[in-house]
Amino acid sequence: MSFTHIDCFSGPGGICTGLCAAGFDTIVAIEYIKSCVDTYSANHPSVHMIHSDIRAVTPDDILPYVPSDVVDLVTSGMPCETFSTAGNTSRSFYDDRQFLFREGIRIAKIARAKLLLFENVPGITTKTVEKKSNALIVDLLKKELIEAGYGNYIEVVLSADKFGVPQRRNRFFILASSNPDIKLSYPIPKKCKMTTVKDAFAGLPNVIPNSGKEEKQYTGTESDYSLLLKNDSFWKRVSKSNNLTYQMPMKHRKYTLERFALLRPGESLKDLFERYEGKERESLQAQRILPKKMFIKRNYRLVEDEPAPTVTSHCLDEFVHPKYNRALTVRECARLQSFPDSYDFCGGPYIIPHINREVQDKYEQIGDAVPPLLAYAWGKEIDKILRGVSNA
Repeated sequence: MSFTHIDCFSGPGGICTGLCAAGFDTIVAIEYIKSCVDTYSANHPSVHMIHSDIRAVTPDDILPYVPSDVVDLVTSGMPCETFSTAGNTSRSFYDDRQFLFREGIRIAKIARAKLLLFENVPGITTKTVEKKSNALIVDLLKKELIEAGYGNYIEVVLSADKFGVPQRRNRFFILASSNPDIKLSYPIPKKCKMTTVKDAFAGLPNVIPNSGKEEKQYTGTESDYSLLLKNDSFWKRVSKSNNLTYQMPMKHRKYTLERFALLRPGESLKDLFERYEGKERESLQAQRILPKKMFIKRNYRLVEDEPAPTVTSHCLDEFVHPKYNRALTVRECARLQSFPDSYDFCGGPYIIPHINREVQDKYEQIGDAVPPLLAYAWGKEIDKILRGVSNA
């Protein structure tokens, strides 16, 4: 028996991919950004995709696809920019996005969902509803959960690196039930060796910046992690090809390559500004090796024997390969997020500037997604919860 799932704010399909591996049947997905819709549909063609602002989605859009008008699980990972503490100004925005949690609750009520899972950055727990207010968004969310009949809930912060993902990524979750008597639980971290950047990049050949040469063959080196991401039986995916995809070199200016060469593992642009001062820094800036302005989250050289920091939509600018003087490829970023190697990021352009909320390139899609292995852990836990109810 497969449990059914509706995927709100679905992005390119990170949650769906993990839940599918855990045995769930995603029946409906809702996404606003067309490039994410294209990627999602290419990888999950059996899911009914609603390309729309979620606020415009009606019961008639959903109920024809919900068996017996009941669904087991609704997931809701609304946009996190307004809650993020990563930037200097992101939390100063107070707009419609911080109240989009209401749409997850609304969709759950339409589908009479048994369980509702919210996902966001931990910063949501300290964001207020408006400037100069003491009322917290997360408290409003809980209040409206209770009013909607989902007063039985648990909350937890989980780190993706505890579940096999080669990335230190903390995420806040609320799991809520319409059944007041059901005992809820969250995934327990694995007691095993951390998956490292070296594990993640096993078998991926180097690419030469500015060469235009895409690499389509693996090197033959493997790790347990790389084998898992190639195992389409685990992911319950139909295998298409054994060729490597999205290992495409990027274009870098000469002075950018010289900057990368200065970085030691674990260092970023900030460290270069601290190392080079006075005339030496001015000389590097005159050569454009260092920019005029220091960006805290920029040009971090990954450390091979550690998990990566959080992969974000800015991952192209934020990370430098641990061994080579270049940014990461799309496939390398996908490996850090735990997407299967067969995943096709077909939607949108390859790289574009961050221009608006309606277009995402391949790096942005990956960076904004929920790591599939973390979603898998939730899927296995929720499966146990639901089976416990059905067997009671």
